[in-house]
Amino acid sequence: MSSKPFLSDIQTLRERARKHIEHGAVTEGYAADRATVLKILNEALATEIICVLRYKRHYFMASGINAQSVADEFLQHANEEQGHADQIAQRIVQLGGEPNFSPEGLSSRSHAEYVEGDSLIDMIKEDLIAERIAIDSYREMIVYLHNDDPTTRRMLEGILAVEEEHAEDLVSLLQGMGT
Repeated sequence: MSSKPFLSDIQTLRERARKHIEHGAVTEGYAADRATVLKILNEALATEIICVLRYKRHYFMASGINAQSVADEFLQHANEEQGHADQIAQRIVQLGGEPNFSPEGLSSRSHAEYVEGDSLIDMIKEDLIAERIAIDSYREMIVYLHNDDPTTRRMLEGILAVEEEHAEDLVSLLQGMGT
């Protein structure tokens, strides 16, 4: 059995909380490399923004016999990706950083690409590729964070689960179209 106490004594917790209060949620107990976390979160933010833009284009450009149901799926995914971007931006601010919404360099910061696609099937495939990139990116971020930043890790795990659902939705769409 470990002789290390489970929790700091109350007086120590109180004293530490009073130090550097301008850092908000980032206390002395924050174990991650904050600069690296902010960098990867801004990359994730750029990825989500690119995905919103691509899904919105696909929503408006979808045409053909199966277009309405596929367009509806594109719009739903765009809205969910926007929600992810908002969550990530909020976490960046909580960590004392600044979310980078600048259009300059957006595509180079993003893990996913903005590919328009010429047909409905191409659009679905490009969205699926982007979701697969996001899935692997979020998994790597989660592994990197491990227990050093459990709040960010849990947020990313939630986003990852939705990205996996998106990939399954897109595979189902492709299968329904006979590809």
